[in-house]
Amino acid sequence: MSWAAVWPDALRAWGRFVSVHPPLLCGTSDEARAAGLTGSFAMFRLDDRTVVLDLAAVSGLGLDDLALEVLAHEVGHHVLCPADLSDNARLLSRVRRALPDLERHAPMVANLYADLLVNDRLQRSRGLRMDEVYRRMASGASGPLWTFYMRVYEILWALPSGDLTPRVPPDVDADAQLAARLVRVYAADWLAGAGGFAMLCYRYLAGEEESVVVRTCRGAVGPDAQVPGLAYDDDGPLTHPAFDPLVNDFTEPPTEEQSQPSGGQYREPFEYGQILRQLGIEVSDEDAASRYYKERAAPHLVPFPVRERPVVREPLPEGTAAWDIGEPLDRVDWFATALRSPVVVPGVTTEQRVEGWMDGAHADPEPVDLDLYVDSSGSMPDPRVTVSHLTLAGAILALSALRVGARVQATLWSGTRQVLRTDGFVRDETAVLRVLTGFFGGDTAFPLHVLRDTYAEPRRPTHIVVISDNGVDTMIRATDEQGRPGGDIATTALAAAGAGGTLLLNLWSDAEEARIAALTPGWDLHRVTEWSDLVDFAAAFGRRAYERSPR
Repeated sequence: MSWAAVWPDALRAWGRFVSVHPPLLCGTSDEARAAGLTGSFAMFRLDDRTVVLDLAAVSGLGLDDLALEVLAHEVGHHVLCPADLSDNARLLSRVRRALPDLERHAPMVANLYADLLVNDRLQRSRGLRMDEVYRRMASGASGPLWTFYMRVYEILWALPSGDLTPRVPPDVDADAQLAARLVRVYAADWLAGAGGFAMLCYRYLAGEEESVVVRTCRGAVGPDAQVPGLAYDDDGPLTHPAFDPLVNDFTEPPTEEQSQPSGGQYREPFEYGQILRQLGIEVSDEDAASRYYKERAAPHLVPFPVRERPVVREPLPEGTAAWDIGEPLDRVDWFATALRSPVVVPGVTTEQRVEGWMDGAHADPEPVDLDLYVDSSGSMPDPRVTVSHLTLAGAILALSALRVGARVQATLWSGTRQVLRTDGFVRDETAVLRVLTGFFGGDTAFPLHVLRDTYAEPRRPTHIVVISDNGVDTMIRATDEQGRPGGDIATTALAAAGAGGTLLLNLWSDAEEARIAALTPGWDLHRVTEWSDLVDFAAAFGRRAYERSPR
């Protein structure tokens, strides 16, 4: 029977209403690699829900007569575990936490755990020959991890010891007993058991990393896949199965303090990027940081300030009336006069048009553009490595502005000639986030030339925001390359912008705040003492700016 003919039975193994489009059957390994399948003979792509098989590799392992088992296994990754890309990311995250210093093995361990759940369901509940699949695969795998893993299957399926792997030492057998118990206990809440399984795998990876050879039915995703919710770390506490009362009947239940859930924090940007790459999404550090701050900013986006344009009044013709001597001559309607009489008698036959006024439709609100300057000097964190609240606040402001149709100019600045900016005012959120997630880490010198040139010509209403610390005084005390004082440039720009300016500064004392305020008359100075307070300000900024906007 052909693989395509078996496909309906593979779907029915998981229920009558399971529907997945037909698999991609690759006749050669080259075709499989072009489809993203490497290092295995089958996979399930989570982004487009496609089963991909390398038929040449399948034949090489002697699995041609086990088509139903192979296909049903891949469907199981769609139905049971990990089911979708977001859950796969959460699974990978929990496994990473349980493998300190060995996080690079997390995708493999996560896949092994998912395979255990899928295979156990198919073997016990559907009567498929999953044990036979592993007997034929055993010749191509080796290492302590694989030995431990096969022993888990022997225990789960009550196979004789030595059936899938040589007899194991008592300590390995004890680990396998815990793993088998964990799979059954957490079958309906598999995410909660992922960390414990990874803990059991840890010692088989440490010290034996180079000898680990595991052939698994792995999954893959495309480079453009989106993983919503990944920035938030909602992982609970990790408990080794030996100390988990649900798995080990001989351990004491945790105390109230020990059972308090952890998590509820946001991941660091570097970890966010690592997880994306381990999911198979090819992103640079810059792209990963852009995705991270966009997701962090999303809950805080607010309507950006707009200005109502005045209602346009339009003339409304209401007919004609007699024109008399003494009224302005240019009001004579000569066409209406000629129609009344071919002989023009001023004050007798002359006519003038009478017009009233009507209010036109209300014009659409005019969004206020945003001109954003973010400090990236040595006192600021690198947003691609650790959380930068400057970057997050800037992202909230910029994405809020873009949301209502405004344009944004983002400028990242540090020392002299250390300036990264968008190509003027743009509507491209990717370009804006690329600027905001950059980093210099140099000296402090505000880019006066950018501020000067931006407002050299009249432009539509714009609000200027500067996010910095006391280094903002270089905007006032310094001079540009033409010798013009920064204070003059800032004052001129503020007036030309026409929609106000905000200095969002982390200042350590009231005296420092008073000093900066004295240097920047006309600017709205908002002081924070913790960088995290920037987020609260950015979320409330739209509301405050609305109150300033004329109606």
